[in-house]
Amino acid sequence: MGGSILIVEDELVTQRLIAASLERAGYKVTRAPSVAQAEAAIREVIPDLMLLDWILPGTTGVSFLRQLRNDRRTKQIPVIMLTGRTEEFDKVTGLEAGADDYLTKPFSHRELLARIKAVVRRRAPLLGDEPVEFGDLKLDPAAHRVSTRAGKINLWATEFRLLHFLMTHPDRVYSRGQLLDEVWGDHVFVEDRTVDVHIRRLRQALQPGGHQKMIETVRGAGYCFRANPD
Repeated sequence: MGGSILIVEDELVTQRLIAASLERAGYKVTRAPSVAQAEAAIREVIPDLMLLDWILPGTTGVSFLRQLRNDRRTKQIPVIMLTGRTEEFDKVTGLEAGADDYLTKPFSHRELLARIKAVVRRRAPLLGDEPVEFGDLKLDPAAHRVSTRAGKINLWATEFRLLHFLMTHPDRVYSRGQLLDEVWGDHVFVEDRTVDVHIRRLRQALQPGGHQKMIETVRGAGYCFRANPD
């Protein structure tokens, strides 16, 4: 399986158990009980994925995640948040901060491994390298670039995959479940609500050029990319 994973978790027993499970599965594991130690580890090498606890000494995982997403060097690190919080509001907060997934404690190590594999699959390169254009909105999969006449639009990996799928299937309505199948690939552990969060982030990114209108909500049905919005 392979790959490097950074565990940012201050509960040492939990940290050791997770690390042992991941190492048995073939991952190279680095452990950090605090944000300062996580930052030091990232300065040495960028991990393939990070497991980030919500509550950390002196700060929160959400705050650290926002910091990572605002840094060009670390913004693309896949992150799964680990937390004892179960309310929908908390899940949405984690997703809106940039988490790729959200795992509530206690969890089985089998579920953790499944979620890691699902996130890695979602972060894999998109199929097809042909650029897609509608008006001045252009998406280039090979360069992983979205641009308009006004300049480049910065998108996280999931929003990029979502926009690519919608632009290559214009004027067709897709339910949340269908989008989970097509964009996430394996949505066994992903909630429908996740789609709404990523659609909202995508619209926010497209808003400066007025292209957010291309992402239409079809009441009771799902979402649609309109090539020529009203």
